[in-house]
Amino acid sequence: MARKAFFSFHFDNDCHRVAQIRSAGLIEGNQTVSDNDWEAVKRGGDAAIRQWIDGQLYGKSVAIVMIGAQTAGRRWINYEIEKAWNDGKGVFGVYIHNLRNLSGNQASKGANPFASIPLANGAKLSSLVRTYDPPFYDSKDVYGYITQNLSNWVEVAISDRS
Repeated sequence: MARKAFFSFHFDNDCHRVAQIRSAGLIEGNQTVSDNDWEAVKRGGDAAIRQWIDGQLYGKSVAIVMIGAQTAGRRWINYEIEKAWNDGKGVFGVYIHNLRNLSGNQASKGANPFASIPLANGAKLSSLVRTYDPPFYDSKDVYGYITQNLSNWVEVAISDRS
């Protein structure tokens, strides 16, 4: 049975990169949201955004943060990470900067988004949450590496929370 996952990512920059991974069908992910739907959610204000994110996370066993050039430090990505962590879900990150976007471009490697999230003991969430950085530059090799390992990374993240 496929695990249910929430994918967290910077929509504007990385939507196509994430769509490549999601389309592999390895993990049952949250529904994609169109630009128009997201704009409608945003018009509802912060409470509506939180409610939408909370609804998307409901019933998921893991949150996968797809790390692009500008993922770290984004307000709603931080909220998604903190909510998933506080709800006891498995959490991990995958660097996707070397996947090509619709224009055929790769991006620079982004910062670890878990490094800025504090824990109660003063440590950072990055001390507990794993990230995976495919050891390839070619987009096809990166895609192959991610799709070959994603299911295992999900199980590791869930096991880490046990």
